[in-house]
Amino acid sequence: MGKLGKRTRAAREAFAGKENLSVEEAVALIKANATAKFDETVEISMNLGVDPRHADQMVRGVVGLPNGTGKDVRVAVFARGAKAEEAQAAGADIVGAEDLMETIQGGKIDFDRCIATPDMMPIVGRLGKVLGPRNLMPNPKVGTVTMDVGDAVKAAKGGEVQFKAEKAGVVHAGVGKASFDDAKLVENVRAFVSAVAKAKPAGAKGTYMKKISLTSTMGPGVSIDVANAASE
Repeated sequence: MGKLGKRTRAAREAFAGKENLSVEEAVALIKANATAKFDETVEISMNLGVDPRHADQMVRGVVGLPNGTGKDVRVAVFARGAKAEEAQAAGADIVGAEDLMETIQGGKIDFDRCIATPDMMPIVGRLGKVLGPRNLMPNPKVGTVTMDVGDAVKAAKGGEVQFKAEKAGVVHAGVGKASFDDAKLVENVRAFVSAVAKAKPAGAKGTYMKKISLTSTMGPGVSIDVANAASE
């Protein structure tokens, strides 16, 4: 095993013995050790007491982070006519129908969010095996299959984050940048935790939120006290 770099050693020493912190303490620790040469993303991971293989235990939803994500989100929209024009006016990066489908089938996926009007779903449905694994498939439950494409595009561009439990019951997302003020990151973290709490499925048994951790792109992770994170 190679020697650890100076920055990595310093970060590990700073995090040693620290766990189950308050959101405020965790944010301060993460920010102080996000020393990469780029603006690192602050990421949250939540271990949930659910088994997503059962339909009544799937956790999925969307939350508008109050201070945005700090990320430039590229949005693709499946629409025709007036709705295509509405999407373009709202700032969509890519708008199309069959032509967009063919581009995606050809292996080019140059977007972070995909939105569609309901009449486009027969076309979009053919892309399920491509978009599904990337969590890009439009879904009415999270507002990405809608006639209000303008509002959906603006929401995606403005800091809206989708979340979905993976096989092990883990939900994760970026909740801002290390350059954000502490208070703004804290507010974003609490908003995300609150949204996941409200998305608790009917089939969830026992402890729902088991563990919450926060990290930056290049830094170590730290656990957050669940009760503190869930408090308003």
